[in-house]
Amino acid sequence: MAKHKAKGTNSKFKRTLLILLLLLCICSIILFIKIKASEHIDNEKQKEISQVIDTIDIPQEDITPVQNERMLQVAELKKTNSDIIGWLEITGTNISYPVLQGQDNEYYLNHSYTKEQVKGGSIFLDKDYNFNKPSENLLIYGHRNTKGLMFEDLINYKNQDYYKQHPTIRFTTTKEDNEYEIISAFNSRVYYQDETNVFRYYYFVNADSISDYNDYVNNVKQASLYDTGKTAIYGDQLLTLSTCDYSQKNGRFAVVAKKIK
Repeated sequence: MAKHKAKGTNSKFKRTLLILLLLLCICSIILFIKIKASEHIDNEKQKEISQVIDTIDIPQEDITPVQNERMLQVAELKKTNSDIIGWLEITGTNISYPVLQGQDNEYYLNHSYTKEQVKGGSIFLDKDYNFNKPSENLLIYGHRNTKGLMFEDLINYKNQDYYKQHPTIRFTTTKEDNEYEIISAFNSRVYYQDETNVFRYYYFVNADSISDYNDYVNNVKQASLYDTGKTAIYGDQLLTLSTCDYSQKNGRFAVVAKKIK
């Protein structure tokens, strides 16, 4: 009798455990589907954002030698959010996005140019850049995206042949439409505060002196994965694109360019 009860109890325990495992499996599948669905929605939004500039029609009579079509498109887009400061594009890549500048370097990590919360966030300019001065280096950040969106294509600059095929970057504001030629592409990481004699490229926006500017240029040239044959001298406007590099802990990858006069 005792053995029969033990078998019955054991059988009930197994059934209960099986049901719990089945429920856990179902919940995991539902969660996985939700995550994938959310990622798909975010990816579709990022695709739409990358194409929004082309949906803005500018009357031909409004285009002047002072403001070309792209500058006027940026001005029109800026009406939706005053934090929009320009449009970044690298021809032949998936990099074509509005650039935002917030009060801090946190908000646009997970908000779109319409201030909608999205996982991929936005491409954004460092908060310390001062257009009234202007600062020496346009330091622009962006997430990577496994679907080839945002700054994912930036990683391709580890390959010199890719650089040769895409040597320039276009950055347009309401006042200027400029081309920048790439002078360096390099791996880096976020360094700990107690680490010394390291190159923290992500701190450079405003040069305190000519030597400060030259030190930055020398460091990016020395760190470069290959020789582009290009450099910059004091007075050249710089543009630095920065994204994550998963090849090391807290890794970063940067591409530095100078404005073509």
